[in-house]
Amino acid sequence: MKEKIEEALKGIRPALQADGGDIELVDYEDGIVKVRLKGACGSCPSSLATLKYGVEARLKEIIPEIESVELA
Repeated sequence: MKEKIEEALKGIRPALQADGGDIELVDYEDGIVKVRLKGACGSCPSSLATLKYGVEARLKEIIPEIESVELA
């Protein structure tokens, strides 16, 4: 499953990098993906919105088994 998540993150990563940020997969367990936002995304006031409405929505679309994406 982690490999599928990493592959999906490759498609999301360019948008985050364009704004000076990045995303790192920390863990996956029981439908919960834990990630770390890095760079500009780590300190951005909109990072929670990016995580839920951007990253989580896209990952759930690609991998329906994912229930939630949370910050590690």
